[in-house]
Amino acid sequence: MTDKTPKQLLHLVFGGELTSLDSVEFRDLKDLDIVGVYPNYAEAHAAWKAAAQRTVDNAMMRYFVVHIHRLLEPDDAIVKASP
Repeated sequence: MTDKTPKQLLHLVFGGELTSLDSVEFRDLKDLDIVGVYPNYAEAHAAWKAAAQRTVDNAMMRYFVVHIHRLLEPDDAIVKASP
């Protein structure tokens, strides 16, 4: 990676039908919708929004953005989060 190439900040967008509106437990893990992996939050947010819009009629369906880069480099996430 060169100095001018921005660092990849990978994000996963996925969703599924919940068992209850009060929890984040999926009805069937085999039916999870893996929307994709994106190189930055802006693209992941756009994908999340599109997926959520497609399923707006199903109140039990929820989509999430996972910051994979924070899982891959947890020390960086801690340093950035501290004051």
